[in-house]
Amino acid sequence: MNSIPVVEKETIAALKFVKHEVLQTKEQISQRKADLNRAMMLGNIEHNKIRITFETEDGLKAVETTVWATTETEVSLKGGVSIPLSSIHRVDV
Repeated sequence: MNSIPVVEKETIAALKFVKHEVLQTKEQISQRKADLNRAMMLGNIEHNKIRITFETEDGLKAVETTVWATTETEVSLKGGVSIPLSSIHRVDV
């Protein structure tokens, strides 16, 4: 059912992310930010892993990891890896 490939966090730095915003509405963008903030709190307090689905030039990918921080432009994962917010389709907490 779920054909989105899951990648290892360590390989993310080598990926080329799309440059455009992948979500369509302000509400979806706001919900993504809220989901990422919740994921960050869970990651920092309980070390919970979450699934982030994001878009690269090669198509959709997912990673299961802990969110360490979020900014206005990216989400930071353990080990200094980051994903641009605009490329994130979905956050499953």
